[in-house]
Amino acid sequence: MEAESIATIAKAATIAIGGIFPAIAIGKTASKAMESIGRNPEAADKLFVPMLLALAFAEAIAIYALVITFTL
Repeated sequence: MEAESIATIAKAATIAIGGIFPAIAIGKTASKAMESIGRNPEAADKLFVPMLLALAFAEAIAIYALVITFTL
């Protein structure tokens, strides 16, 4: 195999794996937050900031994978 094709496969794997798991985390976080708000609507204000922080941290992991992909 040529070096360029190996690099391309490594980039594809990095962005694929680096995108799948943060997407799963974002989906679970948003799902559980909406479920909690549905059960207790008064807690929406208390859940909003922690939910946004969790979503931002999960998205940061995907951005790190994108940066790694660009550096390969």
